[in-house]
Amino acid sequence: MAAPKSNVEEIRNRVILGEYGVRNVHTTDFPGNYRGYDDTWDQKKFEENFRVDIIEMDESTGTLEFDMVGIDAAIANAFRRILLAEVPTMAVEKVFIYNNTSIVQDEILAHRLGLIPIKADPRLFEYRSAGDEEGTEIDTIQFQLNIKCSRNPRATKDSTDPSELYLNHMVYTKHMKWIPIGNQADLFSEADICPVHDDILIAKLRPGQELDIVMHCVKGIGQDHAKFSPVATASYRLLPEISLMQAVEGDLAEKLKHCFSKGVIEIENVNGRKFAKVANSRLDTCSREVLRYEELKNKVKLARVRDHFIFSVESTGILPPDVLVSEAIKVLMAKCRRFLDELDSSQVD
Repeated sequence: MAAPKSNVEEIRNRVILGEYGVRNVHTTDFPGNYRGYDDTWDQKKFEENFRVDIIEMDESTGTLEFDMVGIDAAIANAFRRILLAEVPTMAVEKVFIYNNTSIVQDEILAHRLGLIPIKADPRLFEYRSAGDEEGTEIDTIQFQLNIKCSRNPRATKDSTDPSELYLNHMVYTKHMKWIPIGNQADLFSEADICPVHDDILIAKLRPGQELDIVMHCVKGIGQDHAKFSPVATASYRLLPEISLMQAVEGDLAEKLKHCFSKGVIEIENVNGRKFAKVANSRLDTCSREVLRYEELKNKVKLARVRDHFIFSVESTGILPPDVLVSEAIKVLMAKCRRFLDELDSSQVD
């Protein structure tokens, strides 16, 4: 690929956001792609450039934001996909319905129960063997849901509120009771095995209707079913980079500020004159709104750093987000080892 020497660094390291398109979106991780550059992978070079920076973690909401710098998009995307689909969790797999007189059909009820996140550390359990219907204490968690709706004898005659008229008319996840199998009561005495949230609505009942259900939770991965996915979201974006090519002052500075997300551009006073400056380009959503204005579009250059990925991970609450990230790294390492073993065995053959 022929390119002027002055533009090579930009092509290699930045994705440029233009008025009518995005440039430099191809990968550069290929030996000999650019004259004068050797992009052959080198472990020492990779260790020097690669880093992970924790930006923010909120345990109450189960969210984590971190930067992964010095890798190719293919690796970043592989990491994201592992978080979504290959980190195991425990979820309801078998639903034994002994009695269901609610208006919710059995299969819909079973589906709703399957999607309830279960707070149980999957690292303490094994995968259930194929064809094993019963399950054991090392591969199965059992829950029971037994509830019946009845009229409230203390309700006033003119009341129309179901919460006052009926007892147990709303079935929530808090009504699911853990039934230990074998010696699980001793093994997990300190672990609070239960649904992550106790206020998830399962069904609504009326007097005389009841549910009598037993559930078996097993270990699985999101690749098999979305109910096993440990994250609500796992995404990444490239770090935005905003450069002011010319000084922007006065009313244009105010206009420029309103073209970006809050906090990206700030106005500073210099000898009584207002000038725009880039305060925090990380907050930019890359809307390219500024490129709509003739008087501004040549004063600003919008780009993204090619190898700087901002990851956002939101856990479903089964495991903390930092644990999910470390587990995803272990899965990726296991994949690499498996690939190397396959290469070694093929060479031997």
